Amino acid sequence: MDRLEEVVGELRVFVAEREWEQFHDPKNLAMAVASEAGELLAEYRWVSNTEADSYSRNEEHRRRIAAEAADVGIALLLFCDRIGLDLIEAIKLKTAVNRHNYPVEQSRGRWERPS
Repeated sequence: MDRLEEVVGELRVFVAEREWEQFHDPKNLAMAVASEAGELLAEYRWVSNTEADSYSRNEEHRRRIAAEAADVGIALLLFCDRIGLDLIEAIKLKTAVNRHNYPVEQSRGRWERPS
């Protein structure tokens, strides 16, 4: 069993013990991903781009950031589990699409999408 499967198994048990499956439909879980991502984003409110890396390494900030990142990950894993989506496969497929949409020779060092 790989680590991802292990974590998903632990989440299933956690949810089942609390009888939360009834609340975990795809819409609610997708909303949870978005709201948790907003809480992660809030950790960086008013932090300048040039300070974001050092801010993230600060022990106090890092604890809060880690907790919010974990909440995003938990919500996303529960969502994928609920709808039967293989997240790793989806990431691989999306990476292949991104390789096509953002060829190295047209994308290196640029933020905008090639035309």
